[in-house]
Amino acid sequence: MTATKVTMAQAINTALRDAMTEDPSVVVFGEDVGPLGGVFRVTDGLTGAFGEQRCFDTPLAESGIAGMAIGMAMNGFRPVVEMQFDAFAYPAFEQITSHLAKMGNRTRGRVRLPVVVRVPYAGGIGGVEHHCDSSEAYYAHTPGLTVVAPATNEDAYGLLREAIASPDPVIFLEPKRHYFTREEVDFARAVPPIGRAVVRRPGRDATLIAYGPSVPVALAAAGQAATEGRDLAVVDVRSIVPFDDETVTRAVAATGRAVVVAEAPGFASVAAEIAARVSEQCFPYLEAPVRRVTGFDIPYPPPKLEHHHLPSVNRILDAVDELNWDAA
Repeated sequence: MTATKVTMAQAINTALRDAMTEDPSVVVFGEDVGPLGGVFRVTDGLTGAFGEQRCFDTPLAESGIAGMAIGMAMNGFRPVVEMQFDAFAYPAFEQITSHLAKMGNRTRGRVRLPVVVRVPYAGGIGGVEHHCDSSEAYYAHTPGLTVVAPATNEDAYGLLREAIASPDPVIFLEPKRHYFTREEVDFARAVPPIGRAVVRRPGRDATLIAYGPSVPVALAAAGQAATEGRDLAVVDVRSIVPFDDETVTRAVAATGRAVVVAEAPGFASVAAEIAARVSEQCFPYLEAPVRRVTGFDIPYPPPKLEHHHLPSVNRILDAVDELNWDAA
């Protein structure tokens, strides 16, 4: 298959379709994912292609969805479940953290759970409360879960295929604001595996570190900075757990300055963890303290105010301006 321009929703749909075609144990279920094709139409056409035994609707009971996935995985299936919106997943959190994440360790590896939990997450769509949470820190803090956050359509396809093939549970965070962004995707080209970060833009003056929906914002900030005479690198984390210390710290060591960008509130966040790791491992190279540009430590704001809450090009460039350029 040659490269073609598709939306992120279509890339994810293709990943599900290809995985279901190749492996009859792959099943897809969740709220409205069947004939409707999901709220964002990510599962469009899968019930028609594979039948309602393999792509089906569930009751509005997220805890039941996660519990059923665990039971099916223990009996030879590879469930891919959708939590319709990020904050809708909280009723399933007990099943995910107490059982999905721990079963492999609890049984000393005798029972593996190849479950993918797809979570449309983060803001930027004008959604109301319970529809725009950035909940990655909860999952990243839970040993036993792999946590992935693609930022490009090609990664959405490639990382989802790898997640479905994994013998252990994966939380797959899909930036819903980019579901309908079109990009060239070569479905035959392998992407870097889970656990690898990617330098999306090289630079020599400072390094922006981001993942998921914050990567395009970081790239836009780097583009704006270039017009002002500053050359910023952009690292796409891609895989929150496992985390690629090597790529991230190499990029920061090369520039001596770093800003971490993420939508979630900053306190006790993934951004805080990244900043701590960079500070510890790059201390001899740093010309300034690591800065963070995150959402504020508040419940998600009303739609008309979310542009103040989310990281923006201007907020990122303000943080870059604070990176002790007198030492250059």
